[in-house]
Amino acid sequence: MIEPVNVYEAATAKITENTAFRSFLEKNADPDALDRQFHALHADYFADYDCCQCTNCCSIYAVALREDEADVIAAHLGMSIEAFSKAYLFRSGAGGYGIEGPCPFLLPDGKCTIHVCKPTVCRNYPYTDKPVVSGNLLKVFSIAEECPIVYEMIEKLKEIYQFKVADRCNS
Repeated sequence: MIEPVNVYEAATAKITENTAFRSFLEKNADPDALDRQFHALHADYFADYDCCQCTNCCSIYAVALREDEADVIAAHLGMSIEAFSKAYLFRSGAGGYGIEGPCPFLLPDGKCTIHVCKPTVCRNYPYTDKPVVSGNLLKVFSIAEECPIVYEMIEKLKEIYQFKVADRCNS
């Protein structure tokens, strides 16, 4: 497994290869089969992986959340929604709320102080176990720059599909 600190450099070094592989998958892979492969790899890799040892996503992204999620988090923290909003939230262009990254609820040991009520977007990340992953390959491939699991999943899919970028460029 690639170390979280090395994933961005490794993924960006493979941008051309990964772009070619993404294009290959979009043209050649059966979408349902590809979703099943992503889901199986997701289950395999996350079975033994502690995301608290990485936290790249928590350190990078702003987090979108619904109003009801903001209410629940505020209550969990023992704050009024007004105090919580003033301390942590910004209004997004879509009329929702957001928490700027790096996440203020991430502790130095990688634990999340709002884990029991974290927003849906955090619970669902990196989305590789969701339906129609194949329809969102651009997003999934971009996540490989932060998430060691997604990076490894893409590398494993290259093996499964016997994809070699040199072969594709010379044909």
